[in-house]
Amino acid sequence: MILVRGEKSGWGARGSGQRCIRHILPAVVACACSGLLLAQTPEIPQDLYLDALQSIAEGRQNDASEALRRMIEKEPQHAGAWLDLALTQCELGHAEEAERLFQTIIKRFAPPPVLLDLIARRRAQGCHGWQPQSQLSVSVGRGADSNLNQGASNPAFSIGNGDYRVDLQLLPEYQPQRDQYTALAMEYWRSVTANGALGFVQFQAQRNDSLFRYNTASLIGGMDLPWRWGSWNMRSTGSLALLSLGGKPYQAQSQVQTQMAHAFGERMQLGLAANIAHASYKTLNDFDSNTGELRSFLNYRTNRALTQASLSYLADRALGQRPGGDRHGWLARLNGRTSLSENVFGELGWSRQFWQSKTPYSPGIIDQTRHQQIQILRSALGYQFTPQQSLILELRAVRNDENISIFKYNDDQIKISWKWQQSP
Repeated sequence: MILVRGEKSGWGARGSGQRCIRHILPAVVACACSGLLLAQTPEIPQDLYLDALQSIAEGRQNDASEALRRMIEKEPQHAGAWLDLALTQCELGHAEEAERLFQTIIKRFAPPPVLLDLIARRRAQGCHGWQPQSQLSVSVGRGADSNLNQGASNPAFSIGNGDYRVDLQLLPEYQPQRDQYTALAMEYWRSVTANGALGFVQFQAQRNDSLFRYNTASLIGGMDLPWRWGSWNMRSTGSLALLSLGGKPYQAQSQVQTQMAHAFGERMQLGLAANIAHASYKTLNDFDSNTGELRSFLNYRTNRALTQASLSYLADRALGQRPGGDRHGWLARLNGRTSLSENVFGELGWSRQFWQSKTPYSPGIIDQTRHQQIQILRSALGYQFTPQQSLILELRAVRNDENISIFKYNDDQIKISWKWQQSP
C-alpha cells in the first residue's frame, strides 16, 4: 500500500490500499491538501501519523483510532488527524463521538467546501458501525510446460561403487515430457473483526491435456491477524493446506507464521518473519517433515513500482527414515512490479534456493549426499482492460542443478490467463 505523508500542518493525505474500507477520502483529501492548509504549526510527529494511516489502510480501525487520538494530543492543530479520527469513529458505529468531532472540525479549522461536502455526505450516510469487507478473484488460463513431470535432464545414471557399479538408463516416463494444461485459481477473503483480522480461502487446479496422472489441485484456508507491538507492525497467520496429485490425496500441510515490520519513511519497510510448517505425505512413507524458516525482507515502493527482496534460512527435519535425512539451506528472492502505462503492468521475479542434506541419499545404492540448487526466473506482462479484469502473459524458467543426476532437470513454461477481481 502507498502511505502519503501529511503536511506539517493542515489537512493530511490518507493512505490507499486493497483492504482500506474508505475509498473516496484519499483522492478528496489529497487534492485538498495541496493548497488548502489551514494552520501553521511546529513540526508534528509524522511517524505516529504514518502509523495511523497504515492502520487505516490495513483495516485496523481500533489501532487507527488509538494512534489518531495520540496524534491529536501531541498536535491538536493537525486537521487531517481530526478528520481521520471522525471518519474512523463513524465507521466503528460511534455516531455521537463522530458528530462531536465533525462539529469541532468545522468550528476550529473552517474546512474548504470540498471537505464540508465530504462531511455532509458522511453524515447523510449515517454511522452504522463496522461492516465486514470481502473480495473474490478468479483466474483461468492456458499454458504449456516443457517438462511437466520434472524428468531428469540426463537419462543415464549409475548406482553402487567400484566392482559393484552398474550403469542404467531411466525409463521414458522419468524423462522430460511436454504437455499443455488448463489452470484455474480462486481466492476469497473476508474481514472478521474491526481491527483487520481476515479469513481467507484459496483454490488452485491444473488439468493436463494428456498427462492426467500429474493433474494437481490445492485448497488452502486460514486466518490472518494484524496487530501492533510498539512501533512494529505485526502479522500472525495460520493456515491448513491439502494437495492432490492425479486426483488422489498427496500432501497435507499446516503452517503458522509471525511477521514484524518497521516502516522507514513512506517508501521503505524492513522486517523479519518466522514460520514453522508440518508436511504429511499421504502416499509416501518416511517423507513427513517439519520445516522452519527465518526470513528477513525489504520492501521499497515508489509511485509506479514495488520492489521486494528477502533472504531466508531454512531447516527441514525429517520425521522418519527419509532418504538424505535432515537438511538445511538458504532461499533468496527478488521481485518487482511496475506500471508501464495507464493499463499495462510488468512483473519480474527471481529466486535461488540451496538445500544441503545431512546424510547419503541411499547408502549402498546412491552414496552421495544430496546438494540441490534450484533457480526460478519469472516474468509477466499484464493488460488491465477494465478495473476488474486483466489479461496476463507469464513466462517461467526453472533450473534445478543437483549433484545426483536423476534429480537434475530444467523446465520452461508459458501461460496466458484472464483474471477477474471483485471491486473492493
